[in-house]
Amino acid sequence: MAARLDAYERLIRLDKPIGTLLLLWPTLTALWLASSGSPSWIVVGIFVVGTLLMRSAGCAINDYADRHFDAHVERTAQRPLAQREIEPWEALAVGAVLAACAFLLLLRFNRFTILLSIPALGITIAYPFFKRFFELPQAFLGIAFSFGIPMAYAAVFGFVPAPGWWLFTANLFWVMAYDTEYAMVDREDDIRLGLKTSAIAFGRFAVLAVMLCYAVYLGMLTWIGRMLGLGPLFYVAVLIAS
Repeated sequence: MAARLDAYERLIRLDKPIGTLLLLWPTLTALWLASSGSPSWIVVGIFVVGTLLMRSAGCAINDYADRHFDAHVERTAQRPLAQREIEPWEALAVGAVLAACAFLLLLRFNRFTILLSIPALGITIAYPFFKRFFELPQAFLGIAFSFGIPMAYAAVFGFVPAPGWWLFTANLFWVMAYDTEYAMVDREDDIRLGLKTSAIAFGRFAVLAVMLCYAVYLGMLTWIGRMLGLGPLFYVAVLIAS
């Protein structure tokens, strides 16, 4: 039983919380900006739990989609499905249950927020398969990892104002940057398996592409701060982040 629970824990990456934090940062940023610095703590709690659930569901779906590749990549060879510690249908069941739980949390919000969850789920399911044919799957991942932003704005306003979409766009570049770095680790294995990543697409310019993506992200954050009339502390935070 303990070994099986450990396999499920690794399937949904509870042992690696950094992925959840990468989703939470932009989502909570959107909540704070939309609420003028005073979000409802109930809403914050719902988004924190929902983000954890959907990140875990996404990991289960990703491992199901990549189960025939992971065993041949050094970094992923020990994943539960690659090691056949659990069956593929179990990963799908776990992903479905977690996604359903996340959806139930959204029923407290307005209709538009609930409707936004539909494309968010579709993108989460589709992302792992984009690595088969799309040269820049990290851009698609950026959409998936940024969807908490419009949902946060929708939860507060009932619609997504312009700053929400600008923050969404900025976050795409942030995700592109850090996930391209991440993809560099697997570049040789991915080439051998015929998979597509931005690290492969950018080739010898990958480091430059990462730097440019970070620069665009920080530049857009600064512009959003000016658009919203934010104070000096915001720009100090952006400077520290850079």
